[in-house]
Amino acid sequence: MNKLTPLLLFFLFASSIAQVKNNLPPIQEEVKNYTLETVASGISIPWGMAWLPGGAMLVTEKSGILYQIENGVKTEIKNVPKVYNRGQGGLLDIALHPNYAQNEWIYITYASSEGEGEGGNTQLIRAKLQNGALTQIETLYKAGPNTTKGQHFGSRIIFDKEGFLYFSAGDRGNHFVNPQDITRDNGKIYRLHDDGSIPKDNPFVGQKDAKEAIYSYGHRNPQGLALHPTTGEIWEHEHGPKGGDEINIIKKAANYGWPLVTFGIDYDETIISTQTEKPGIENPVYYWVPSIAPSGITFVTSDRYPEWKGHLLIGSLKFQYLEWLKLKGNEIIGRQKIATDIGRIRNIAQGPDGFIYIAVEGKGILKIIPN
Repeated sequence: MNKLTPLLLFFLFASSIAQVKNNLPPIQEEVKNYTLETVASGISIPWGMAWLPGGAMLVTEKSGILYQIENGVKTEIKNVPKVYNRGQGGLLDIALHPNYAQNEWIYITYASSEGEGEGGNTQLIRAKLQNGALTQIETLYKAGPNTTKGQHFGSRIIFDKEGFLYFSAGDRGNHFVNPQDITRDNGKIYRLHDDGSIPKDNPFVGQKDAKEAIYSYGHRNPQGLALHPTTGEIWEHEHGPKGGDEINIIKKAANYGWPLVTFGIDYDETIISTQTEKPGIENPVYYWVPSIAPSGITFVTSDRYPEWKGHLLIGSLKFQYLEWLKLKGNEIIGRQKIATDIGRIRNIAQGPDGFIYIAVEGKGILKIIPN
């Protein structure tokens, strides 16, 4: 009987997960009231997007290329650090300092081989762009140790309204060790000053052996960070395993539960946890079962899209569309597909011109033009 117990447990849990619906309304088919315009093509896996004053776009490509795109012309930026291009790792996100016009700092995350151990891990740098090359490169944070595993590097960068910098690093495939241990990197969202120094009011400052840059923990693979335009809260999405992708609102010192609680099972059908909630753990605001593989997240504030304004857009790698999530406060009251079958979406962002831009694997950067 003891030998059957794990098997029975698996079937009971798998059966319950199979019946779990996501806590979102049913998704509606798209109503196509827009056209798509190609801004840049020939980018294999575009990841991060940022805009320089004057409208030129910076786009990271996972293999390690940083492009500047202006008036349809795509130029490679020189002196980009060598990336650890393996699995989900490579050249990842890019963001400009909120006061870029004054200080010209650009922030980049990438998979780096620097530091202890073979392989790589997520690194955050800042640099300046001069004469078509990165200069004055400074390392602000390097997660460690390195590992040759190819999964879960994160990584997104965002500044809050107070000027603090946040970036994410996934659990690096070591989910039973890293996410719940604040003395270890990975499976975390970090908070820094813009120069990489650690804010004195970070939640784990002064705790023995803690990684003091940690702001929240218990994350799996966070690949979406967005600042709510009204509340200033940071919204995050992360990949679950087989089921259980999540949207969270990030709170100081909060534990988001991975892998102690999850709505999913592992890819080999083994059980990770039988619990979907637990005292002391922050529940997701929303979750998907089955997984959509969320990629990129943005709040629409532009008058160019009256229907979408005030709502949320999230890409789906798995189903190759955008989800328009209709909000009432922090509640999702409706969902609709946009750009159905467009391809594997890596990022979604609103540009300074008010248009929505989509980064699509194998295609490049597309702009949504409302009719």
